[in-house]
Amino acid sequence: MDYKKALYKAAALCSQQERCVSEIRKKLVNWEVSDEETNKAIQFLIEEKYINEQRFAEFYVRDKFRFNGWGKIKIKYHLKQKEIANSDIENALAEINSSDYFSKLAELLQGKLKQIKNKDVWQTKAALARFGQSRGFEPHLIFQCIDEILNADN
Repeated sequence: MDYKKALYKAAALCSQQERCVSEIRKKLVNWEVSDEETNKAIQFLIEEKYINEQRFAEFYVRDKFRFNGWGKIKIKYHLKQKEIANSDIENALAEINSSDYFSKLAELLQGKLKQIKNKDVWQTKAALARFGQSRGFEPHLIFQCIDEILNADN
């Protein structure tokens, strides 16, 4: 694909939804655009504000937290996979309200608790802890939340 057509397609993709540099770079490589033209296209897209990694990180964090129920650990891991700068990741994660964060964790764990058939307290705690960690929440928050949920049931 020639440079102008690839640039037009990349700009159209960026207009549809937030994208990061690594996603666009992969698309351009798949379209067999040369390395030099890929770098030139990415630079243009950044200068024209089609790509903004901080903005991408903020949207990504907000969506994955709200709609997927992911914790900060899992979100951070996935953003690192997309080659987002640590400073952008930390700034985006800082925007999550701590009470909303704990409420989301409690909501997820209560939903999981309803699914657990085993009535042994230790196995229930272990299952909830594994579930919380699989969602990417911090262990100290998971255990605090588990204690609150189980004590509220008694």
